[in-house]
Amino acid sequence: MPRGLITILLLLASNTFMTIAWYGHLRFKELSLLKNANLITMILISWGIAFLEYLLMVPANKIGSNINGGPFTMWQLKLVQEVISISVFVIFTLVFFKTDQLKWNHLVGFAFLLGAVYFFFRK
Repeated sequence: MPRGLITILLLLASNTFMTIAWYGHLRFKELSLLKNANLITMILISWGIAFLEYLLMVPANKIGSNINGGPFTMWQLKLVQEVISISVFVIFTLVFFKTDQLKWNHLVGFAFLLGAVYFFFRK
């Protein structure tokens, strides 16, 4: 499997854990086991989830970086990570937080981000 694809798949998985760690706790109270959990408990659970993120993010960056023979410059690697992060966040928000809606201005912002990808990858 190409290093670029491995990097992107690892970043997708990593950012899924990151989004759950950073925002999922807002829905944890709906789980009967965590209904009365305090802030410290939520922080510790989120840290545990974030640990899984790091287990995937570090290898993704190592494999993807052109410093280690990967296909991406540092600039490109960071931008790919940000696009994946926002994409995962959009899907997560639409699926788990029905109160928030995707609006036209979000789509315009995402289009600008894709424009940034174009310019970051342009030779």
